Amino acid sequence: MDPALNPFAPGSGVRPPELVGRQSEIDAFDLLVVRAKSNTMGDRGMVLSGLRGVGKTVLLNVFAEQARRNHWMVIQLEAQPGVEGMTKTRAKLARELEMGARRLRGTPVWSYLKDALGSISNISGSLGVAGFSASVATKHGRADSGKLDIDVEELVEDVSVAMRKARAGFGLFIDEMQDLDEELLTVLLSVQHLAGQRGWPFYIIGAGLPNLPGKIAEARTYGERLFLYRTIGQLDKKSSADALTVPIGRLGASITERALSTLLTGADGYPFFLQTYGRAAWDITSGKVINEDDAKLAIEYGTIDLDHGFFQARWQRATPAERKYLRAMAQDGEDSSQTGEVAARLGKSTNKLAVIRSRLISKGVVYAPEYGLIQFTVPGMARFIDRQIED
Repeated sequence: MDPALNPFAPGSGVRPPELVGRQSEIDAFDLLVVRAKSNTMGDRGMVLSGLRGVGKTVLLNVFAEQARRNHWMVIQLEAQPGVEGMTKTRAKLARELEMGARRLRGTPVWSYLKDALGSISNISGSLGVAGFSASVATKHGRADSGKLDIDVEELVEDVSVAMRKARAGFGLFIDEMQDLDEELLTVLLSVQHLAGQRGWPFYIIGAGLPNLPGKIAEARTYGERLFLYRTIGQLDKKSSADALTVPIGRLGASITERALSTLLTGADGYPFFLQTYGRAAWDITSGKVINEDDAKLAIEYGTIDLDHGFFQARWQRATPAERKYLRAMAQDGEDSSQTGEVAARLGKSTNKLAVIRSRLISKGVVYAPEYGLIQFTVPGMARFIDRQIED
């Protein structure tokens, strides 16, 4: 089939041609938008958690776009780990605040938001962005103390009051939320808590790894009550089939039942894998019908693509010592590994491997689902490691 017409688009945060299996999450956010428009008090933000490649970022982008259509003040950013990442994340937050306001120029919301522009400009100092300006006159006494907790609270109050008058919301959409530095995470959770108490239409919509809910609970004891938590995982069989058959059928092609079964088995319900194998099957097929042989070849070629992109990028970031640790984990397959057992396999103590484990977590290759356990952040990583020649 014509590669130029290939409907499948595997990529980070790229919306698939058919977004399936996530309607309950979309409905939940749509309800939040409706309730903000009606000035209903007491709503919570949302947290999406799951492994990489399951579509969390896609959903986050869908939510943000829906919010923009309803004239929300929308701030989108991706948190980054480490000291350098903290600086970049805060700078991005400052700039997004300016851009979020500018996007509302010419809308009915602007007349209400103008009173909050000073706070948007002033908070740059607290976020460590020297010389940054929102291109508006500053407002002395609001969000200008230089203390992050005070200034974020005043900023959120000023913007939220304006958005409530406009019957809209103030949404902070954070991808990789588990990588927020502890101070900023704690401040944002505190303000989200206060917003619920005071009826401000301020909502944090976060996405991250499966350990994100635990990090939120550790940062604030009331964290589990601030959000509607949704685990984003594998698609069920029907949704997985629709993800492949609907885009194919829309373009006048088809797929046999055996071919579909082969692709579904290979993808195992993971949206990114479905897109990868779907793209390969489309490009391989010469006619208008994808058959079983096409599907088998698509699995082979698609797996090579995944190895060179999705998996290899993470493997290459690991040092030789870290790769040995990952190989020891891979013996448990897709299940989580006990850190003590991994240490025993390597003939070392758990304490001596703590630095390696911490580095791998920082690099986003593994995460700690709970104390004493470690797990890959990407599905299929263990099988990829098994395919690699020993260093």
